[in-house]
Amino acid sequence: MFTILVFLWMVYGLEGADVVLSCSLIEDGGGMGGMMGGAMFKRSASTLVFRDLVGNDDLSPELVTPYNPPETHNADDLIFELTCKCTDPEIPNADLLLHADCNEKEVVCEISRYVPRGAELDSLPAHFIGSVQLEGGGISLTLVLQTLHSETTQSDTHPLMQSKLNLPLSQSGTLLTEVVFVVFSRVPSIVAPIGGDVLLDCGFRQKNSIPGQDVALEWRIQHRGNGRKILDIKARETETDVGQDLFVDREGTSAEADLLVRDGNASLTLKRLKVTDEGTYICTVGSGEFQTQQIVQLLITQPPRIALSEEKLIFQDSTPQKLSCHCHRYYPLDVQVEWFSQAPSEEEPVSLSKESSLSSHRQHNDGTYSLSSHLTLRPDKNPPGTVITCRVSHPALETPSDATLTVDKPNPGKRFFCVRLPMMFSQI
Repeated sequence: MFTILVFLWMVYGLEGADVVLSCSLIEDGGGMGGMMGGAMFKRSASTLVFRDLVGNDDLSPELVTPYNPPETHNADDLIFELTCKCTDPEIPNADLLLHADCNEKEVVCEISRYVPRGAELDSLPAHFIGSVQLEGGGISLTLVLQTLHSETTQSDTHPLMQSKLNLPLSQSGTLLTEVVFVVFSRVPSIVAPIGGDVLLDCGFRQKNSIPGQDVALEWRIQHRGNGRKILDIKARETETDVGQDLFVDREGTSAEADLLVRDGNASLTLKRLKVTDEGTYICTVGSGEFQTQQIVQLLITQPPRIALSEEKLIFQDSTPQKLSCHCHRYYPLDVQVEWFSQAPSEEEPVSLSKESSLSSHRQHNDGTYSLSSHLTLRPDKNPPGTVITCRVSHPALETPSDATLTVDKPNPGKRFFCVRLPMMFSQI
């Protein structure tokens, strides 16, 4: 997916903090198709302004400076002004956008035309989809924006029309909009272990929702070019209960119909995770005339179990010995094995990785992998007291994991026995 990195800054209005995003308007992307990017779509620079996104009760008065649009209005400017105190519908975790710049996080913003169910492309009010993602973790929003009537200074004055969209601009030269539907994920990427359970976060909010209205929820998984539907719910609230039509394709998969209808909670629970559960999950929510989606990435991990082939290493003579480091049942495939030695006379470990060799990856029925690294050690370079370390790095390990042993002194008793044994036989 082609994305545009945006610059974010914040200013403070009289009632709350304003957030200004530099976005990309994707043309010829009717409905949701434009949000997928691609060379066939044209992109134009645009701006998305969240008015009064978060209250400023804790802000210093000297910081209160409202966002000011350009003094000279231009019909070619694409400024989407989102008039909110974003409480109807609520935009969850909106405060994270305020602090993105301070936390050195980039924001990705794309906007495209959207056509609600039953509407015509050129019907009014016009609708747009805004995709706002905080990279590196945090909130991901898919907003359905609806245009508002533009006021004019005089009743007989025709408003300035935006040149690309042919829509009236406000007195400030902006396109006034409001949020009427939002699908969000507060955790758009999550890592979970094999055999564990996970909750994929997804939710929605709708302005002026109708009591008893059906809510449709679909979860799909996409992985390595293949996709399938794993859950489908159509839920409705009655006077006494919540009714539902349910389809589930994976054992241990669930979503709560009552939470979906009453709280807008569309989250998915997956139990007893397997390697095959890894992938891109698409949460699609439809209510009334609106339908849109969020994407949640699920990464499966399992750290390797590490073991050396020998518990002790003793050189009885000048014969080299082979030492192996086994990495058992890890996922994903990426693993790095390093070897080090540190003799008693050395202050720092010496790398032996170039002298080692690797076996091929072995994949097990559960999708995990195993691998071995082999190292040949010589007694003249590894005297007694030398510490041999196998260091393994893997995405499931927060820090590299070490397996070590120390070269022991030869056993005098065993050496003597080996020398005297032929003499004993000769005497017999």
